[in-house]
Amino acid sequence: MNKIALITGATAGIGKATALLLAENSYNVIITGRRQELLDEMKKEIEVKHKRNALSLCFDVRNQQEVEKAIGSIPSGWKNIDVLVNNAGLAVGLNPVQNGIIDDWERMIDTNIKGLLYVTQSVLPIMIERGKGHIVNIGSIAGVQVYENGNVYCASKHAVNALSKGIRIDLLKHGIKVSEIRPGLAETEFSIVRFKGDKEAAKKPYIGLQPLSGNDVADAVLYVITRPKHVNINDLEITPTTQANSYYVFRK
Repeated sequence: MNKIALITGATAGIGKATALLLAENSYNVIITGRRQELLDEMKKEIEVKHKRNALSLCFDVRNQQEVEKAIGSIPSGWKNIDVLVNNAGLAVGLNPVQNGIIDDWERMIDTNIKGLLYVTQSVLPIMIERGKGHIVNIGSIAGVQVYENGNVYCASKHAVNALSKGIRIDLLKHGIKVSEIRPGLAETEFSIVRFKGDKEAAKKPYIGLQPLSGNDVADAVLYVITRPKHVNINDLEITPTTQANSYYVFRK
């Protein structure tokens, strides 16, 4: 029987690449996001190109009621979720805290922290009942190293790092794996969101280097979830070859 993976934020970037790669590797996938038209396109691509089953759920991870309703609506044939990839996340703005925009802060905290918690708590009863499962949280190197003007985004990803560790401890007795993958510079829709649609500004962090792609991070997800039953990858940090950490990047 094919395994089932649920991926949040699956309509673009790392989430989309992960959903497609898992489908290519015989997973049936539950894809979630806020843009129904993109979910419909993804579902068709997975079913036609990869010959795998796909279920789409349109909801905002920031809304607890929407999350509970969507997860609760999953048909019986899809309920035995083997892998949850908490990918939905964003950075908005790049201001020093004294000039920060509160709406930006709330979007990051509500998506990156609370959204992860809402989805995880909704999916966990299924995994606990079965005594198995794997949660993969997409964090960031910003979750271990703070950089200038990263304040709230870095704080939200530090929270993902702490939650990954805490949830792993909570679920040890249930046989459920918890992993965190922390990408460095990755060129996806992420940067466009951070710079609020300014595509020229969004390109600047990647000038002079070859950044990670969504596919690179998806490869890491696949590696983590395909280890033997007795092996768990707790943390996996992945950066471009020319990036040492949040502070040091070599540009040509």
